[in-house]
Amino acid sequence: MTTFADAPAPVPTDHASAGVGSGMTGAAVGAVTGAAGSGTAGVAVGPAAAAAGATTSLAVPVLDVVVPVYNEEGALAACVGRLREHLHTTFPYPFRITVADNASTDRTFMVATHLAERHTEVRVVHLPEKGRGRALKAVWSTSDAPILAYMDVDLSTDLDALWPLVAPLMSGHSDVAIGSRLAHGARVVRGAKREAISRGYNLLLRAMVGARFRDAQCGFKAIRADVAAELLPLVEDTSWFFDTELLVLAERSGLRIHEVPVDWYDDPDSRVDIVTTAVADLRGVLRLRRGLARGTLPVAQIRRRIGRGAPVGHVGGQVLRFGTVGLLSTLVHLGLFGVLTGVLDAQLANVAGLLAATVINTWANRRWTFGVRGRRGAARHQLQGLALFLLFWSLTAGALALLNLVALDASAVVQTLVVAVANVVATVAKFLCFRRWIRPELQPVSPVR
Repeated sequence: MTTFADAPAPVPTDHASAGVGSGMTGAAVGAVTGAAGSGTAGVAVGPAAAAAGATTSLAVPVLDVVVPVYNEEGALAACVGRLREHLHTTFPYPFRITVADNASTDRTFMVATHLAERHTEVRVVHLPEKGRGRALKAVWSTSDAPILAYMDVDLSTDLDALWPLVAPLMSGHSDVAIGSRLAHGARVVRGAKREAISRGYNLLLRAMVGARFRDAQCGFKAIRADVAAELLPLVEDTSWFFDTELLVLAERSGLRIHEVPVDWYDDPDSRVDIVTTAVADLRGVLRLRRGLARGTLPVAQIRRRIGRGAPVGHVGGQVLRFGTVGLLSTLVHLGLFGVLTGVLDAQLANVAGLLAATVINTWANRRWTFGVRGRRGAARHQLQGLALFLLFWSLTAGALALLNLVALDASAVVQTLVVAVANVVATVAKFLCFRRWIRPELQPVSPVR
């Protein structure tokens, strides 16, 4: 059972029924902007506001920062103090800090409760079971803030990255934001072993699930609440793989992930079991890959509801995947040709093999190269692929015919070279056409109000 604790004696206002800011006391109420760009009345924490006779009211927090903890009685108070001071200084909207106690066996919950009693913008949630993912899912699912974030209690990530993390979500530019230790501009201090593991895991995600984000494991992330409501029910992991699963689902749903290069300092007191975590992550990747391949995860439906679609960029990755698909399609064509020549004329076997390979090529490029899934537009894309097939077959046939007009006695080597050049031109043209035609649809996203 999850339990919540806030500062006592909430102020009775019109907003109390929404469960917002239940820890706000009379001594902590003032007047500030209540939400991003809304210009409505809100709250400011501090006895000076009450002493000045400010109107008593509560505000829905714009930002809810979750700090998951397990046996952190020594570090928790300093973490919350630094975070609270930083938010008061740099964040001009109402906020909340939620300490999520993961079944601690020391005095962590007592320390957290004391902090919630002292500071009106702090609350504590106690969970009877361990698991960072479990804690984030429990708190984010019940939060009333439009922007949800979390960070590790060791504050390894410099807090100056917090505003750049949440600002794109508040403006509507992005749906998920992550701190990245591998992005250009990041400054990271950690050992070679952890660096190698982090980069190896990143490569694994790119190879296994086609991930485009650079750093799945940095404990510094934020998400829009409406996006979290769509994705959290699909996330199965309750531990460290929670972050990766959430990000892959967001990316496959056509949502925009904003990466912020961070300054990050390795915590020498980290208690993460690297081997156990790595094995669990590998199992999670395989499970996620199976779910995506079998279509059991409804990312296509989420994409249609709130997805923006993938940007047109990432040309290098698209070229690599397009080339791989082309190679596999060629092997399919040759294999079918070899099988069909036993029962059909060589020309018919060639055309049949080419048509089948073209259909497979279009399907694979649509799904893998350009990240478009679902039935919407699939028939049109197949017809476009077949039209290109006919056009490029005419191009190669025309090139050979022109060669025969120019040089009747052209050798087989020259003919092969002409066909090869024509195929290269056709392949480049096909890539450019597909890149223009096959795109996920972009959906407008409103800024936080």
